[in-house]
Amino acid sequence: GLSPPAAHERVKRLRRSGAIRNTAAIIDPKAVRKPLLAFVHIDTKGWGKTPELMAISEHPEVEEIHSVAGDTCMLIKVRTEDTRALEGLLSRLYETPGVTSTRSYVVLSTYLERPVQPGITTEWPSPRHMAKPLY
Repeated sequence: GLSPPAAHERVKRLRRSGAIRNTAAIIDPKAVRKPLLAFVHIDTKGWGKTPELMAISEHPEVEEIHSVAGDTCMLIKVRTEDTRALEGLLSRLYETPGVTSTRSYVVLSTYLERPVQPGITTEWPSPRHMAKPLY
């Protein structure tokens, strides 16, 4: 392993290079009374990022906003206190100019949530080295 000063220098270099963009605490959603996790697909008029659609970021429940390919335009990750709070957020999303419909997927259980793993997906594993299905 690295000595503490060497580790500190490596972290400083990674920050300067942009490889480390931010350092953040991982907060337990239950501890801040936001245990309900949902992913919301948002369909919009037209395509692309508009100031009106980016106003969605002003809702504190919204953790991530993504432009996606497929049968929807945007995908957002949200955390709320309960289903009633999620319903309120969805109501406010419909007030956003350009939003035409939403589809919500409430997470029942999370089995894996981790940060970016550098180098992991540079090559696909051969079938004999792939993970076995859980069931």
